[in-house]
Amino acid sequence: MKSILLCSLFSALLSISSLAEAKSPNFVFILVDDLGKQDLGIEGSEFYETPNIDSLAQKSMRFDRGYSACQVCSPSRAAIQTGKTPARLHITDYIAVRRNNQPEKWGRNTKLLPAEYKPELPLSETTIAEALKEQGYHTFFAGKWHLGGDGHTPSEQGYDVNKGGYHFGTPPGGYHSPYNNPKLSNDEPGSELPIRLGKETAKFIEDNAKSDEPFFAMLSFYSVHGPIQCSQNRWEKFQAKAEKMGLTNRTEPRFLLDRTQEVRQVQDHPVYAGMMAALDDAVGLVLESLKKNGLEEETVVIFTSDNGGVSSGDGYATSCLPYRGGKGRQWEGGTRQPFYIYWPGVTTGQKTEVPAIGMDFYPTILDIAGIPLKPDQHVDGISLVPVLKGKSVEDRELFWHYPHYGNQGGEPSAMVVDGDWKLIHYFEDGRNELYNISDDIGEQTDISERYPDRVEELSASLNNWQKEVGADFPSRNQKYNEQAHARSLENLEEKGLPRREQEHANYLKPDFKPNGGWWDQRGR
Repeated sequence: MKSILLCSLFSALLSISSLAEAKSPNFVFILVDDLGKQDLGIEGSEFYETPNIDSLAQKSMRFDRGYSACQVCSPSRAAIQTGKTPARLHITDYIAVRRNNQPEKWGRNTKLLPAEYKPELPLSETTIAEALKEQGYHTFFAGKWHLGGDGHTPSEQGYDVNKGGYHFGTPPGGYHSPYNNPKLSNDEPGSELPIRLGKETAKFIEDNAKSDEPFFAMLSFYSVHGPIQCSQNRWEKFQAKAEKMGLTNRTEPRFLLDRTQEVRQVQDHPVYAGMMAALDDAVGLVLESLKKNGLEEETVVIFTSDNGGVSSGDGYATSCLPYRGGKGRQWEGGTRQPFYIYWPGVTTGQKTEVPAIGMDFYPTILDIAGIPLKPDQHVDGISLVPVLKGKSVEDRELFWHYPHYGNQGGEPSAMVVDGDWKLIHYFEDGRNELYNISDDIGEQTDISERYPDRVEELSASLNNWQKEVGADFPSRNQKYNEQAHARSLENLEEKGLPRREQEHANYLKPDFKPNGGWWDQRGR
């Protein structure tokens, strides 16, 4: 009997020892810039081709109601890094290097002056990289940072390696070498930026494959942000595909005016399709590196976007339908994103309707890794581990606060989603819109007058939340000229829309040549 007890005790101690020595899971976090959910084949795109991303999604938990924390980039990125809502961080708009979207430099004819925001992510925040480093993780960053310049780059925010991350939100040299990026050396002329970032991430994985330390690699693409550029051979492929699909002889309008700006209604941009292909190839390099180095079953892979696709403004490159709007706008097209988490041995290609938001990644990663949570840091996020395991989480409201004018036509507003109900409050005139996003995914029918009690209830929740996080608000613009604003809208409808139609029809012509000559001898 004594020997049996001793054997049992020895086995238990051995088991505990094995658990203690077991390597924590690795993490690869893939963040794409300006990627619309509908840009992916698995989500319904028939024109763009994304086989590598689709294959990842097919084994992930897909959050059909996964949201970015903001409809523009820097705030969403700050929320992912910290687990805090942008309003609490006071980073509520994209960080402009020259501060031209801060109120003191505002030059646009708008009713309001936008709220001020912090120009970098404070070093006092404990980023997800810092939290993992505390537990022995080797950390890596590649690509777009856009959360501050010198003194506030990834290197000062917990990342051991930084390849390409600094102040700018747009690739300064475009998408082909020379990149003109102070944090990334150049390649042979014509080399593609997303492929380079994919190779850097794949190399980091390979270098750490035999290490006892787990790793956290964040591949934060500049793609598919403007400028809209791809190599000539990629354009040729998708121009031919557009012809085969009958997209080159379109008779219906490609753009429609939606309140403040023209919005793209169809996916047929062959240059953007080429960008999507390059992005997908780069993702494939990373996934192949995990497989080749025997880490596929030891690595959690997360894939998402920082905001919706650019259907208006910037490159006017894609359509987010059936969602209304896109990047910078207050509708679902601006905030509903691809939101995939692959956890080997746990996720098997499920899909969930549980709402999730960018702040949730931080506590979810810690929870998967078995690391104690930091509730004082990721105060606005929850762990999604129960959902990944097929269980439920407590119902909650989701909030957004955007006291700015989007370059893509977005209006200063705040939103709250509670189940199927979505309230949008506009700061210009104090009006509210109410939608049932289950019945009306395109947010075409404002039902606020039919449900005044629901409007009052959601408004109260939104107001209380704004007070709790210390949200900043816009102020009146004393220089606003109403007549000039009306003339600009008339000019947009009469001249802007036809000009935009012609511009985008030209991308599909067999003799198309890009302005700026990024093809010449290097983009082949």
